[in-house]
Amino acid sequence: MTDIINEGVLDTDEPELTEYTSESDASATGEAKRARQVSTPGSATGRRKQAIARVRIVPGTGEWKINGRALADYFPNKVHQQIVREPLTILELEGSYDVLVRVHGGGPSGQAGAVRLGVARSLNEVDAELNR
Repeated sequence: MTDIINEGVLDTDEPELTEYTSESDASATGEAKRARQVSTPGSATGRRKQAIARVRIVPGTGEWKINGRALADYFPNKVHQQIVREPLTILELEGSYDVLVRVHGGGPSGQAGAVRLGVARSLNEVDAELNR
């Protein structure tokens, strides 16, 4: 067998990469993430397993009230908090809506899933273009 050597390939004018960068890293530029302006309220029902959640979203500052309690008080588990916030996070609407929830039945995981579905349906009701 013969060895093929391409001497021209080794002598390129490409700059050497020295550090990792991210093109979409807004925190590196010091820009604060601003909430989008919204003006329409919405409401919907979410169901999961035996849990049923009635969700109402209104333009506001991002405050959560679940059965009259704050989100962290009602769902102390960080995974459940992440689950219920997911629709707003994906659409980059955190801090744009106050979320008011009445939920009953089932356990914590089922209730978190029901709240998530209710929030997603409420956002879909507000603007069908949000469901990318």
